[in-house]
Amino acid sequence: MAIDPSPGTPEEWTATVVGHHRLRHDLAVIRLIGEFVPFTAGQSVEVRVPQQPEVRRRLSPALPPSLDGKLEFHVRTVPGGWLSGTLVADTQMGDEWRISAPAGLFRVDPAGDEVVMIAGGTGLAPMRSQILELARVPEPPRTYLFVGGHSPRDLYAADMLSLLAEQLPWLTVVPVVQSVTDPGWVDEWYERSRVDIGFAPEDLFQGTLAEVIGSHGAFAAHQVLVCGSPAMVHATVNRLLETGTPAERIQFEGLQ
Repeated sequence: MAIDPSPGTPEEWTATVVGHHRLRHDLAVIRLIGEFVPFTAGQSVEVRVPQQPEVRRRLSPALPPSLDGKLEFHVRTVPGGWLSGTLVADTQMGDEWRISAPAGLFRVDPAGDEVVMIAGGTGLAPMRSQILELARVPEPPRTYLFVGGHSPRDLYAADMLSLLAEQLPWLTVVPVVQSVTDPGWVDEWYERSRVDIGFAPEDLFQGTLAEVIGSHGAFAAHQVLVCGSPAMVHATVNRLLETGTPAERIQFEGLQ
């Protein structure tokens, strides 16, 4: 659903935190409800929070726009980041956020070619938003979601993605890890949030996202979207180009 703010639309909207789910030591899923924000699935928005009201940070909603004002953000701590650590550790129920400045270039044509989405870490958020948007059309294009992490427990949304792939016959999820075993140290937040639904060890592809994507050859007739850390995006886009995917077929965005 592409939305263009009309004249007189406010430049800032408010939303209240109704859920703060710490899934990893460095990652949280934050849910809010409030005023309708006129963004487009795949875009990012600027947020201000009460803990550091003078700091602005861009985040990508993990839900498409909804008239009931529901928002969801996936936030990972960025070393040296001004705000990410605060959002992960200190967000409280009832916090009022200020949302503004929808922006971004990700666009999926629901009547177009097959889609390849490549998400590193919380780069999953704008991909999920667009998948749920595609689910609203009668005949979505076949969509392949490659989602990557360093180890299996970095795939923080494995349960949600497994269920989503079962519900949407046109969606294939490809989990990618650099190591098939988790680190030896205990992440208490991971242990608290563990569930039985997720990816089986035999479902995992080992390597970086760039390596696994490169092994599939050119995506010359696909809509290709890439989102993740700047290093992951750089490596993956370069690999896509090296293996013959046309540059005009690739949309990409690095996380701040």
